[in-house]
Amino acid sequence: MRFIGFNFSKISVEKFLDKIENLKIDTKIDVSEINTIKSSFFKTKEEIIGIKFNYAVNYNPDFAKIEFIGTVIFAVESKMAKNILSQWENKQMSEDFKIKLFNIILRKSNLKALELEDELNLPLHIPLPTVKSQEKEEDKQN
Repeated sequence: MRFIGFNFSKISVEKFLDKIENLKIDTKIDVSEINTIKSSFFKTKEEIIGIKFNYAVNYNPDFAKIEFIGTVIFAVESKMAKNILSQWENKQMSEDFKIKLFNIILRKSNLKALELEDELNLPLHIPLPTVKSQEKEEDKQN
């Protein structure tokens, strides 16, 4: 299985309030559709699978919301494509496929979400690395 494409079809960010109180940040990934893509654009012996997703970062209670809708495209062997599509008929995915898919969605969406959070002055939904003074760390240990 090869990852061959990713695109957003919708990017939405809204800030509803200016006052932050008891803020809880949740993220959610939903897969809405998995299907075969027929296209002359992709020249490969493998089957092309398109996965439509929705990724949301919710700041509760009703402080802000970031939402992405997009598509991830994989080239997969015919046998694997049939397996993926048959499992999806029951809204199921194999663990390996789901992990690979979600990691791609998270990597691409989190980078864009961090950029939008910075622009709207929202709290970051994931912690960024920080540099701390070595002296302060030593004081904590003693």
